[in-house]
Amino acid sequence: MSMVGGGAAWRNLRADRSVVDQRLKRETLRRVARFARPHRALISVFLVLTVVDASLVVVNPLLIRRIVDDGILKDDGRLVTLLAVAMAATSIVTAILAVLAGWLSSRIGEGLIFDLRTQVFARVQRQSLAFFTRTQTGALVSRLNNDVIGAQRAFTSALASTVSNAIAVVVVGITMLALSWQVTVMCLALFPILLVTSRYVSLRLAGLTRRQMDGNADMGNAMTERFNVGGAMLLKLFGRRGEEDALFADKAAVVRDLGIRISLVTRIFGAAMMLVPALATALVFGIGGHFAISGTLTVGTILALSTLLLRLIGPLQGLSNVRIDVMTALVSFERVFEVLDLPSLIEERPGAVVLPHEAGSLEFDRVAFTYPRAEEVSLASLETVARVESRDTGQVLTEVSFRAEPGEMVALVGPSGAGKTTVTNLVARLYDVESGAVRVGGHDVRDVTLQSLEDAVGYVTQDAHMFHDTIRANLLYARPGAPDDAVWDALEAAQIASLVRSLPDGLDTVVGDRGYRLSGGERQRLAIARLLLKAPGIVVLDEATAHLDSESEAAVQRALDAALEGRTSLVIAHRLSTVRDADRILVLEDGRIVQHGTHLELLAAGGLYADLYRTQFLPEAV
Repeated sequence: MSMVGGGAAWRNLRADRSVVDQRLKRETLRRVARFARPHRALISVFLVLTVVDASLVVVNPLLIRRIVDDGILKDDGRLVTLLAVAMAATSIVTAILAVLAGWLSSRIGEGLIFDLRTQVFARVQRQSLAFFTRTQTGALVSRLNNDVIGAQRAFTSALASTVSNAIAVVVVGITMLALSWQVTVMCLALFPILLVTSRYVSLRLAGLTRRQMDGNADMGNAMTERFNVGGAMLLKLFGRRGEEDALFADKAAVVRDLGIRISLVTRIFGAAMMLVPALATALVFGIGGHFAISGTLTVGTILALSTLLLRLIGPLQGLSNVRIDVMTALVSFERVFEVLDLPSLIEERPGAVVLPHEAGSLEFDRVAFTYPRAEEVSLASLETVARVESRDTGQVLTEVSFRAEPGEMVALVGPSGAGKTTVTNLVARLYDVESGAVRVGGHDVRDVTLQSLEDAVGYVTQDAHMFHDTIRANLLYARPGAPDDAVWDALEAAQIASLVRSLPDGLDTVVGDRGYRLSGGERQRLAIARLLLKAPGIVVLDEATAHLDSESEAAVQRALDAALEGRTSLVIAHRLSTVRDADRILVLEDGRIVQHGTHLELLAAGGLYADLYRTQFLPEAV
């Protein structure tokens, strides 16, 4: 414990020295204290043990002095035995204190990590969809891992090393001065060499380490992009193996070269760490030896001074970097608080009502919508390229009004960028309207609880996401605890039960990353089965049959017919053949509804819908 500062020296040398220039708000310190409050009893005991352990650092050197001067040199075997037992007892107590302090440090540290991680995870989950469209996933995960662990160090490594090193330096320093102030002062005159070397090495090492971390991140990103299913497929389809090998080799070479330079710099520091104590020890024995010959000092005092000197090096080195250690931990806290403080655009209002789960009407009343700006939904530090396109996107929807009665199917068609997906996103409050209102079952979606709205509305998109888990787990995500009979009923209705039964592991078959072990049509039908198991009153389909071959589309369409039966549905489709039977078709252009009616009515009226239809079915139209 007393040598914690020496052990932390290597980590501090690698720390970014720019953190010293950070100006932390007082509110950050108050919030850190609030996080520590549930652990204050453990922290208090931990600090007491740390202080006691640091204070015991001088006991054995003083016992050595007594053994040599009063025991060995005076032929007092009994005293030698007693003092040797006392040294052993001190060592045992120190070991016990170290174990107890380590256990308490783990309890405090892991408790803080748990508190921070769960709060950050919960906060991130409640962010709007706009937050995730901008945020880099790796940066967000880093907040949950690296920054949380960095914040934890404020209460374990930083706190322990600061207290332990400070106590050790004071106690050892006073003891050495009491034994011989002349020898102590001459030895301490060498330590500026160590501190200057430490500063030089730390500046070099911090820069090199930062570049190495960037290189590792660059190499990691390259592997991540190429080792997922989509990246691996792209590589194989374009056959760029040679270029990819060379590109990766270049990135790995940067990390290799930096590693060699870091190793050289650390060895220079290691040599200095060995050289200065060796020179100081030589001074103790050289000058102290002359004092002993003249009778000014005893042999035992020289041995005690040399032992104490070695126990002073680590704490001094640790204290020289304490500001960096503490500031690094507090900066990590501030980065965590940055995420916790980011407001979500989608918040549940006080007094929100519970929306009935059964089918209901869906109404858009003069809805206008503009996508939020970057600074409203995300953090610059969570984006690789931050705020480059932070200008207004312009109004995406203007005066959109329509109503879908219970059990009715309303289709949205129009060119790309017309605002169709934006309309569907507003139904489940993935975004909030700028003006107007979206009502489900007669209730403004902003006035109902988020959980009840999510239960009442179900989605199937063109990219049906699956977790890397079993078919059963992916289905039960929609309705945890559902019996197997209900699961199989959903699979039957989704036209995929026979396929699941044919698999060796049945429901326990793992679907792979994002469900890529399944074909597109199979994945879509599983998504529909998941929707059926959820049994929402309102169904939103966003290009659910896009990118499927004719056979898969036919199977998915039959599954969709079962999913839509008796439910209010809002359907987007570029293939107009899939929406011919809709109760009403809305034609969007530039964020406005420019036409509405049935398929036959819109064909007869001409205009954009008829143009889109002729483009897709020109032979039949002629």
